[in-house]
Amino acid sequence: MKVLIVGGGGREHALAWKVASSAHVDRVYVAPGNAGTVREPKVENVAIPAGEITALLAFARSARIDLTLVGSEVPLVAGIVDRFDEAGLRCFGPSGSAAALEGSKVYAKSFMDRHGIATAPYASFSDLHAASAYIRAQALPLVIKANGLAAGKGVVIARSAEEGVRAASDMLAGHAFGSAGQEIVVEGFLEGEEASFIVVSDGIDVLPLASSQDHKARDAGDRGPNTGGMGAYSPAPVVTRAVSDRVMSEIVLPTIRGMAREGRPYRGFLYVGVMVAPDGTPRVLEYNCRLGDPEAEVILFRLRSDLVEIIEAGLTGRLKKIQPLWDQRAALGVVLAAAGYPGLPRMGDVIAGLDGEHPADTAVFHSGTAIKEGRIVTAGGRVVCVCARGATVSEAQSLAYARVKKIQWQGMYYRPDIGYRAVARETKEADP
Repeated sequence: MKVLIVGGGGREHALAWKVASSAHVDRVYVAPGNAGTVREPKVENVAIPAGEITALLAFARSARIDLTLVGSEVPLVAGIVDRFDEAGLRCFGPSGSAAALEGSKVYAKSFMDRHGIATAPYASFSDLHAASAYIRAQALPLVIKANGLAAGKGVVIARSAEEGVRAASDMLAGHAFGSAGQEIVVEGFLEGEEASFIVVSDGIDVLPLASSQDHKARDAGDRGPNTGGMGAYSPAPVVTRAVSDRVMSEIVLPTIRGMAREGRPYRGFLYVGVMVAPDGTPRVLEYNCRLGDPEAEVILFRLRSDLVEIIEAGLTGRLKKIQPLWDQRAALGVVLAAAGYPGLPRMGDVIAGLDGEHPADTAVFHSGTAIKEGRIVTAGGRVVCVCARGATVSEAQSLAYARVKKIQWQGMYYRPDIGYRAVARETKEADP
C-alpha cells in the first residue's frame, strides 16, 4: 500500500512514523514534509504545499496512492476530501462542509446551541463598535477568538475591558489574523482544567483515542501569549472514566449525530477541546477537524495498534470492531520553539544534537525544520517536539527534558514545566 500524508508539521511527522510501521504499507509520501519525515524509513517527501489541492490530486493519481491522510486543517476546510472523493481516491478526513466545525468559530458555536452541547456563553461580531460595547458590558475575563483558521493562535484571554477591545480591534481591522479575523467570537471564560479528547468517526460510530492535555500558553505556569501548543502529555489524569463517559455522551455523540442531521456527516479525526469544571462537568472550548498538534505526537507514541487498520475501519464503517491497544506508560512531549514565536520566528539557525545515541523510549518529531547545505536548520515557529515514555508522567517528563538538553540552536525556547499538573497529582498521591 502507498500512503500520502498531507502536511509538514510535527503531527504529520508522527503520522508518517506510525503509518510507515504498518505491515500493510510499502511507501509513505509526505507533502511537503520536513527534515525529519525524509529521514524515516519507507518515507519520502514530495515538494507540494498542503494547500495545493489540484497538485496533490495529480500526484496521488500519478503515484497510484492507495490512501491519503490529511494532517493539516487548511486543505480540509478547503474541501480536499471532496475533491479526492469525486476523483475516486480514498482520502480520510471530513468533507469541507463538515470541517466548518473548525473553519468557522461562529458556525461551531451556533451548532452547539442548536444541539444542546455545553459551551461558554458567547456573541459574534463583525463590527468593532458593537463588539466594544458588548465587551465593556461583560464580566471578566473574556475570551476573544478569530472566527477563521489562525494556526491555533487566534485566541486572546482578556482580563480587562481595554485588553478585550484591543484584541477585537486587532482582529477586526485585519492586523492580527487577516481574513480569519473579519468576524470574531466573544465568549465567557470557563474555569477548570483543559483536556484534549480526540476520536475517530466513520460518520455514525465513534472510536475514542487516548486522552491528552496540551499547553497552549507560551510561558511556564500557563502565562504569556497563546500558541499552537508548547507541549502535551497522555493520558490526562483529569479525564477520568466518569469524565470520559460524559464527554462521549454529552458532547461527542451529539456532535456526530447533529452533523449527520444537518447533512454534514462527519468522517475522520475529531478533536474536542474540553474544559472540565471542578465538579466534572465538561464543556466545549473548541472543535478541530483533525488530530491536534502536539497531542498527535504523544498519542501516536503510545498507540500500539496499527493506525492504518483503524483508518481503514473508519473508511468502511467497521469502527465497532476495533479495540485499539495502548502502551500503558505515559508519553510527554516538549516543543522546542524558535526565537520570536508565536510572532514572526527567526529561521535558518543550524540545529545541533539531533543525532547520536539516545534512549529507546524517546523520539524527536520535526515540525519547522528544513535541510540547507546538508544541515538541518530551523524553518518555522515550532521546530521539534521531543517525546518520551515513562511509567509515570514524572518519569516521562524527566526523560524528555534530558533529551531536550542535548539539542541546541541560537534562540531556542521551550517551557520547563510541561506536564506540571499531572506531576503535581502524582506527587500528592505519593505523599498524601
